[in-house]
Amino acid sequence: MNQRTWLQAFRLRTLPLALSSILMGGFLAASEGAFQWGIFLLSVITTIFLQILSNLANDYGDSIHGADHAERKGPSRAVQSGAISVAHMKAAIILFVILSLCSGISLLLISFGWEWKALLFFFGLGVLSIAAAIAYTIGRKPYGYLGLGDFSVLIFFGLVGVMGSYYLFTKSISWLEVLPALSCGLFAIGVLNINNIRDIESDRMAGKFSIPVRIGKEKAVLYHWFLLVSGISAAIAYMTLRYQSPLQFLFCFTFFLFLRNGFAISRKSSAELDPYLKQMALSTLLFVILFGVGLMYSAI
Repeated sequence: MNQRTWLQAFRLRTLPLALSSILMGGFLAASEGAFQWGIFLLSVITTIFLQILSNLANDYGDSIHGADHAERKGPSRAVQSGAISVAHMKAAIILFVILSLCSGISLLLISFGWEWKALLFFFGLGVLSIAAAIAYTIGRKPYGYLGLGDFSVLIFFGLVGVMGSYYLFTKSISWLEVLPALSCGLFAIGVLNINNIRDIESDRMAGKFSIPVRIGKEKAVLYHWFLLVSGISAAIAYMTLRYQSPLQFLFCFTFFLFLRNGFAISRKSSAELDPYLKQMALSTLLFVILFGVGLMYSAI
């Protein structure tokens, strides 16, 4: 076991997607003059810890439940391949639970001080995020095996990630922020959907009833187009409601990247889909950056 093995288990390629929601929340706050570097950096660190925790728990859970096996089309996983023992993976999961809690509590203290109501509410959200990361594939009835992963991603990568981080800066919220939060959440579901389309056969064998397993690949591809179009539409609606300058629509330059992704998912075989997970995640990050640049320009 070496450093490279652990880095592979961390699945660092998933981090751009996790960071997109925090970056979106930061841009929304900055457009209102409420951005603070301390809150942003601790939000990023906490999100990284939570994402790595989720990846390690997913590796462990899928190996235990049988979703990761020799016939799986995606990259081999650390526990399933024997590169990391079950005991070491459990220890790593516990370590990242502790790191997530320490970072998250520090974030809340910097943001709220000793305002107990806000502290307790967001601490509860943090604990729920940790529980969601672990329970996705671990436990007697992991919700990822019931097809509820998409809903969880929408909540934590979209609504909680964007609106929660926005609130840490501004101490206020409006329903308008739901729209960019939905964009991030829907694109994040798109990444999960690609993963699940790729793994339809191995997931079905393991009793993991993701949405693509339940509805089949053809309908899962239509579902993917729905996610892409809905995410783009939510962003357009938000900028239209806050319109001040055409430059607010800079993010439209990423549309061709999402179209490329959609057509690839429509035409490629399951074995060829893995590169499009990374492409979708990076496209989402670029979308958020251009969305934020346009938003910041309109605020000047």
